[in-house]
Amino acid sequence: MADNKKKVLVLFAHPSQRRSEVNAPLYQIAQSADGVTVVDLYAEYPTFHIDIDREQARLREHDVVLFQFPLYWYSTPAILKEWQDLVLEYGFAYGSSGTALKGKYFMCAITAGGREEAYKSDGFNHFKIRELLYPLEQMANLTGMNYLAPFALFGSRTAAEEGKVGQHTVAYKKLLTALVDGRLDTDLLAGSEKITARSIDSVIKEGKA
Repeated sequence: MADNKKKVLVLFAHPSQRRSEVNAPLYQIAQSADGVTVVDLYAEYPTFHIDIDREQARLREHDVVLFQFPLYWYSTPAILKEWQDLVLEYGFAYGSSGTALKGKYFMCAITAGGREEAYKSDGFNHFKIRELLYPLEQMANLTGMNYLAPFALFGSRTAAEEGKVGQHTVAYKKLLTALVDGRLDTDLLAGSEKITARSIDSVIKEGKA
C-alpha cells in the first residue's frame, strides 16, 4: 500500500448489537479512528430499503472498503448480502463500464464463535476461514478490488469472559490506523490466510505516511 493517506469505509453489520460482547466495542473503536467512515447498516436501513445512490457515492469517496460482521452460518448477516445485491450493480461495480471500485482495497473484520483450530481442513468446520469467505473474495476480484486476508477473532462466544476483547480492540485500532496511513503490507496480507491480534504487527510497516 502506497505511503499516503487512505479513506477507509467500514460497513458494520450486526443484527443484535445489544447482545454483542465483541463487535460493539470494535464498532466503537472504528467510530473513533481518524480517517475512517463507519456505517451501521442495520441502524441506517432497519427496513432493508438501501439507498443505492448514497451507498455508491460512499464507495466512490473511499479507498478501502471493510466489512465488519460476526460470521453467521459461515456467511455474512443478511443485510450485507442485500447491500451487495443492490449496490454492486452492473455498470457501476462490474461490466465493461463498471469500474468504480477498480484499484480499491477490500477486507473483512470478522468474529467467529468457534476456536481457531476449528477452522482448518481436519477441524470441526472443515474449511479455513479464508476459504469460507471465498464468495467475498470473488466479489472483490470481479469488481477489480484488491482482496486482503480477513482480520479475525476466534472464540468470540467466550472472548469477554476470557479477557480477549481488549487485546482485539487494540489490534483493530492498529489495523485501521495502518490502513489510513498506508502502512499496511498489502502484498503480505493478500497472500495470507488471515491475521489476528497476535499477528497484526507483522503486517504493519514501520514509519509514518
